[in-house]
Amino acid sequence: MATNLPDNPFEHLQKTYQIEFNRRVDRFFKDVQGNGDLSGPRPSLKLACRMTDNDNQAITDMRHKLFFDVIGYGRKNLAVVYGNKFDTAPPVAGHPQLFLHFSQDGAAQPTDEPLIEHEKSCRLMKFSCSADGKQPAITKADMTAIANEIKSLFLDAKKGITYTTGNKSASYTDPDNGFPKGNYLLVNAKTDATNIYSKMCNAIDVPYKGDSHIVVNDPDKASTTTATAGKTTILGKQRNNRRYRPVAILRFRYAYISLGNLINPIFLIDTTLRNQSLVEWL
Repeated sequence: MATNLPDNPFEHLQKTYQIEFNRRVDRFFKDVQGNGDLSGPRPSLKLACRMTDNDNQAITDMRHKLFFDVIGYGRKNLAVVYGNKFDTAPPVAGHPQLFLHFSQDGAAQPTDEPLIEHEKSCRLMKFSCSADGKQPAITKADMTAIANEIKSLFLDAKKGITYTTGNKSASYTDPDNGFPKGNYLLVNAKTDATNIYSKMCNAIDVPYKGDSHIVVNDPDKASTTTATAGKTTILGKQRNNRRYRPVAILRFRYAYISLGNLINPIFLIDTTLRNQSLVEWL
């Protein structure tokens, strides 16, 4: 079956481009009657944007740039990105993730309240999880060295060190060294955040960049206890409302490294004796 083709492909392309381009200009300036004129800013812009049969290549290019680039039609319907486009952080996927687990002593746990537990993590940016990564794959010897550092930093007299959790969120940001944005630690004072973050940096052998890298958010809402949180009646039974970021002393319990979901986490040290760990602590 024969297909009709234009005698002059360039003229056909030029005419089609003009029609489609002007259609978008008319839709964008639908509040302006006709082809535009010099009666005001928007009619003048429409007049300057619309292509005509008499345009040469230079004028065509200028109309295109005015409409798509200067006015910004080329960015229409693009997703809005919040933040600084120059504020980029290295990807953390593929790097081992170190977790430190803290929990309340059982004797301090209030009656009918769950045990308070928190975890803090960072990425080991010097290593990859597997041999396919850009950095050297982490080895058992590497993890053992980190485990021994954690043992010396987070244990005192064969007990996990403590810090006080509360209603303040403290974030330490250093993406290049494994502390990306959005990860925070609940504390009652900035000094506790300084203590934990500096020890974590020492454990993974990266520089601690100082308190200037710690941002503390102090909310207007105070911590609540079982008594101040109050009760709610459900199905005829009174139940405790959830406490808001209660103040409590948390003790270091164990540390482990995640290498992804293909294998189980590797426990470096575990003071609960529930998991086999790389180093002994007793």
